[in-house]
Amino acid sequence: MPALKLIPQLLAWTALAVVLLRGFPGRRYLTAGAAGAGFAAGVAGVLVLSRSNPALPYGAVRSLLGGSFLLLWGIAVAVLYRSTGSSRPALPAGVPAARPWSALAVSFLFALTAGAVCACRLPAAGADALPVAAPLLLVLAGLALGAAALACDRLVPASLRVGFPALWAALVALLLFSSSFMIRLDLFSPLSMKVMKGTHDFVHQFMESILIPDHLFMRPTIWGYIGLLFNKEVGFWGGMVIWFTPVLLLLLANRFEQLPKVSHIRQGAQRRKLLAAAMQARNLRLVLPALTLAVFAAAAYQSQFPTVEYWDPKPLPVSANAAGEIFIPKKGEVDLEDGKLHKYLFKQGDREARFFVLMTPAGKLTVDLDACAICKPDGYGQAEGTVICYYCKTLIPLETVGMPGGCNPVPVPFTVKEDGVHLDATPLLNGWSQTVQATGRTKEGGK
Repeated sequence: MPALKLIPQLLAWTALAVVLLRGFPGRRYLTAGAAGAGFAAGVAGVLVLSRSNPALPYGAVRSLLGGSFLLLWGIAVAVLYRSTGSSRPALPAGVPAARPWSALAVSFLFALTAGAVCACRLPAAGADALPVAAPLLLVLAGLALGAAALACDRLVPASLRVGFPALWAALVALLLFSSSFMIRLDLFSPLSMKVMKGTHDFVHQFMESILIPDHLFMRPTIWGYIGLLFNKEVGFWGGMVIWFTPVLLLLLANRFEQLPKVSHIRQGAQRRKLLAAAMQARNLRLVLPALTLAVFAAAAYQSQFPTVEYWDPKPLPVSANAAGEIFIPKKGEVDLEDGKLHKYLFKQGDREARFFVLMTPAGKLTVDLDACAICKPDGYGQAEGTVICYYCKTLIPLETVGMPGGCNPVPVPFTVKEDGVHLDATPLLNGWSQTVQATGRTKEGGK
């Protein structure tokens, strides 16, 4: 049921509201009001944006998620830098009360993003057929859960205070966890792909610039070691480093944080009491970053092992006529205009090519190789308005399938007539061979 799919997002929203209330304890009602308004604005924003372009809300939400994660990196580096300073207060300063505008801005921003993530989960979000009751019920559910968070906050011990860096990290982690259940909003898989592609491009350009491929001392064994840099595991582990490092920096900053100066206090018992209180407060500040680390891990796991079932049909064999033309009827064993990805396999002697036909959301048919010009040809699957490259887990919106470049499937020349799709067998075979050879050479030789 579509409503059940919203459970992870709504649970993440409730936890986010609790963290906000704990982060701004002196502004509880201001925080709750801003969070409620932000959640409703996020749902309404997705509904409005999707009316003009169904893909627009996903891009906007991904920008908000990516921007908040980049800011977390900057905050973590700044906190670590400050923690290594020598000047420390004479007494424990605690967590200062937040100013009204900061509580209002942070609460509204993160609640707006959380509401937008939840709205993207609605079935057929933005379509004209979407009932008005669906977003309205979502807003009411979000407000009810926000009120429940307000009640839960009273049960949290007052000693568990939250500093701004830990607050920001926890809020970002909850948003990334919420978005990891939707492949069009997930950030970890695209991050891993960017790392892999960046490593590939750097090594490739470096070797080309110093003409390494032409040197005689480059034996096959050395190429084997260089080829490890083009493996998809490099992208995965590089993504893991980028993913977890900000929270680890916050934990490290807490470890480096110096205790307050007590040398001016003459009584030894009072000094020990103040130091013990400072150490206890420092240890309590580790609780939220540690939980945040677990949430980041859950988001990465969900990204790598999604619950989405991809539509990946078995390729149907096709043949060419005497003139070398392949014909695929629009209607028959499959319906080419049903919006699903349909795969085919063409063989001629010892050569073969795998391709698919797809009706895009714009109502146009496209024919593409079941491979891209970058990755190993593991093929594509289809789910939730996208096709996914099985090798690097890159998501390609259906709106862009048929366009060349990047990890998009390689387009194939074809002609659409009333009876079906016609394409020439020779360019198809040549295109498949060139694509497979190019990606295989990149994997094996690094060239």
